[in-house]
Amino acid sequence: MSSAVRPATGPLAATFLDLPAGSPGGSVELFLNLYTGDNPLIPARAFMLAPVGHRPRLPAGLDLLAVSGKCLEGAGFNRYVAALRQALLAAINPAQVGVLHLQHLTFGATPALARALPSHPRIALVHGTDLIFAEAHRGQLQVLQETTRAADAIAVPTNAMADRLLKLAPQADRRKIVHIPWGIPDHLLTDPPTRPARISASHLRVLYAGRLTVEKGVEHLIRSLAPIPGIELSIAAPQPQFHAVAPLLQRAGVRARYLGWLRRPQLWRTFTEHDVLAIPSTTLEAMGLVALEAQACGLPVLYQPVPGLNEVLATSGVATDFTHSAALARDLGRLRTAPGLLPALRQAGYANAARYPLSATAQDLTTLGQQLT
Repeated sequence: MSSAVRPATGPLAATFLDLPAGSPGGSVELFLNLYTGDNPLIPARAFMLAPVGHRPRLPAGLDLLAVSGKCLEGAGFNRYVAALRQALLAAINPAQVGVLHLQHLTFGATPALARALPSHPRIALVHGTDLIFAEAHRGQLQVLQETTRAADAIAVPTNAMADRLLKLAPQADRRKIVHIPWGIPDHLLTDPPTRPARISASHLRVLYAGRLTVEKGVEHLIRSLAPIPGIELSIAAPQPQFHAVAPLLQRAGVRARYLGWLRRPQLWRTFTEHDVLAIPSTTLEAMGLVALEAQACGLPVLYQPVPGLNEVLATSGVATDFTHSAALARDLGRLRTAPGLLPALRQAGYANAARYPLSATAQDLTTLGQQLT
């Protein structure tokens, strides 16, 4: 965190992300950036699940709960929530907490935290996976609807997330919904990594960075890239997920350089070594933080215009259709050959990313908490 960015002063938040520490994903990075570290942007009691096996290096201020049985439906889910609630009751002094930040409208941590501290004001933060899982699992839809009713405020990063939420919870009180964009670390905006000069432009260096789950659309990317010449594909993703897509790469005849799952500073340097970031998501993106981080590092973004992304990126990136190889070939060809296009996109990206400093997210959430307490 930049020395110019001071932690927001507000009520101590209690917050719990229902994932094992060390899990990949933009929601995890946002959570850690906001609530942990020596000088967190939002003072908090922040919890994640204790991972099975190897314990990753933990940031200051992150506590782990050793609760097993995570699931999504039925009696097992109820037992899991009850166990999480008991673990929270043992770990938290309610008198020290001013506000609850409910990460996700779904999953076990949200009802567990709400039931452990039932009298505290509640800000629910909407993430993309909330809505995806609520659409796919009836039990999670019920959790989403209960959380929506019980929350005092619902923070959405984009208008698209509000629209999708209201389709799932049409009885929700729209007055509770507050638009608070997510942000990227301020120091990345003020002091981005140096971008080396491009020596040869014979190939277009395409980077995919993120999880390789179905909704991220990497299968469309691989299949559509297969017949397109002059492309060098690199993938930064969790190793088990990369191994799972390796047979598809082989069948499609696409050679990809695997970079591993990179820590954020490594990823930012990697952005400077590529020509374009590909985001082929198929359903929605709550905010698309990796796209904004790439833009802050001078990397243009080629994206599927799904809800969330089309709102955050608009014309600062290049919208394409990863499901049609001809459309993708056309847009990649333009990026390779159109004079001045990549430099213009880099400048547009810098300007777009600068609209989303993480300190503004923290201040907005803190101000909302002050209004509720």
